Amino acid sequence: MTVSSKVKQTLASLKGAKGTLRIYSTQTQSEKSKSVYKEALQVTDEIIKDLEGRIQTLEFQEPQYKGY
Repeated sequence: MTVSSKVKQTLASLKGAKGTLRIYSTQTQSEKSKSVYKEALQVTDEIIKDLEGRIQTLEFQEPQYKGY
């Protein structure tokens, strides 16, 4: 497995986790829990953006991995 495919797999997993966090945040009644979920969503979004940038860099540097 290439570095590019590992990063893309990690990105897909994080997007799944983000969806799960969003579901939990809407289902909870506790304001404290909602706040914690909201913070976790913000951190996850930042990481996702960083990984998407890293993927672009990898694909630019190694065009053979583009689209994989």
